[in-house]
Formats: sequence, C-alpha cells, structure tokens
Amino acid sequence: MLVLIVNFTVKAGNEQKAIELMRTMEEHTRREPGCRLYIGLQSTEDPRRFCFFEEYENQAALDAHRAAPYFAEYLINGLRKLMESRTQEFFTPVS
Repeated sequence: MLVLIVNFTVKAGNEQKAIELMRTMEEHTRREPGCRLYIGLQSTEDPRRFCFFEEYENQAALDAHRAAPYFAEYLINGLRKLMESRTQEFFTPVS
C-alpha cells in the first residue's frame, strides 16, 4: 500500500473552481482498479487550503493514475494552474 498526501493552496478567488476540479478527479480516480481511496479535502480554517488523501495498492497503480488522460486534463492543466503552492508526501504502513 502506498499513501500520498498532497497539500496545496489556491490563489484567492479560485476556491470554487478548485472544488469542481477536485470532484471531477474524485469521480474518475475512484474507478481506477488500483485506487483504494481518493478524497479531496478543504481546510476548515482557510478556505484556500486543500488536500488530496490518496491510497493506492502499489506504485504501479499510482503510475497508472498519473498516466490517465483526465489527470493531465483536470489536474496538470486545470487545478495546478490555480495553485499558489503545493507539497506532497508519500507514506507506507508501519506494520
């Protein structure tokens, strides 16, 4: 199992567009065979801050996700253009 947490802040005024793009990504990604969990989250303290919590069966599943045509359309060419900053971190189970 591989977990990816992506934290990002969108430029002011882009919150609703970010939510729309995130929901579209959720719809597509949750249907991927190797995706166990894919959740978009918005901060309760700062509406410009968001997070994707992603869980994949393995690296191959994550690679397939990133190779999907909708990844480029909605994330690379959509959501990332709204971002002011972004960080990502990978995790694996401790057990």
